[in-house]
Amino acid sequence: MINPARLSALMYTGISLAAALLFLLATYATGRTYPPVARTGGALWVFILSMIITMPLVIPYVNRRR
Repeated sequence: MINPARLSALMYTGISLAAALLFLLATYATGRTYPPVARTGGALWVFILSMIITMPLVIPYVNRRR
């Protein structure tokens, strides 16, 4: 059985990585040419903000389910 803390970390990290990937895909889908620094910086920013937002939401959710 997986530790609830480890499961929480996997969940919110996965959600944040998915959000950052969606950001990158959206920058390519628009057809506009953005500098690589803007794309990677934006994806990193989205990843960090997603981590900040999802951590306090996912941890109690996993603890309640266990």
